[in-house]
Amino acid sequence: MAYLRQLPSVVYPSPLSHKNSSKDSVIITNLFRKAKLRNWLSDSVTVFNKGYISDGERPDTLADELYGSPDLDFVVILCAGITNITDQWPLSSKDLYTYSENKYGISSLNEIHHYETIEVRDEKERLIMPSGKVVDASYQLDGPRKRSLSATWKGYKESGEVEIYKAETISPIIGISNYEYEISKNESKREIDVLDKRYVSMFLQDLKSALTYDRSSNYIDDNLINTINSINP
Repeated sequence: MAYLRQLPSVVYPSPLSHKNSSKDSVIITNLFRKAKLRNWLSDSVTVFNKGYISDGERPDTLADELYGSPDLDFVVILCAGITNITDQWPLSSKDLYTYSENKYGISSLNEIHHYETIEVRDEKERLIMPSGKVVDASYQLDGPRKRSLSATWKGYKESGEVEIYKAETISPIIGISNYEYEISKNESKREIDVLDKRYVSMFLQDLKSALTYDRSSNYIDDNLINTINSINP
């Protein structure tokens, strides 16, 4: 990732076994140096757009599409608030299936993970039950017959199928399989905030400023500091 090239460095006592003395040192990237979006940037909705991560897309390919350079993948990641790319970036369909198979076993992919409600509306299309509420397998709801002998409710499934309810007690739920659950969780990661390309140059300038070192007793230059050699000679 090009972000690593933005990080400053540290002169650190050499850990190498073939060093000549305790004064030998190496220069390493300071991975602990962090930057965050400036307040005016993170609090403003006008500098961000909604982006969608397509199947199999990577941060570098999305950066190339948005900003014309795959090296700006770190801009995509930072502005999306991603701190763990493995957990927070969506898997491709192929990788998701492999992950799910390894997690549950191929024979258990279609077993029920949990139950959710479906959307239910009355005869006047007033909402009775929203969809997506996680419930037990035995969940029931007082039905239309308790309100009126002629009342009819409709349950709307994501597949487009419509369930008709007339009984005194109804169970407007569907089972979500292990694989469906993983698909849904993966899909929820696809929409992210992306920085408007008009603000990229300003963002990069601010990032550089945030990552440079302040003057101190260990200061060498803006991108390099010394550390105290704790190894006895």
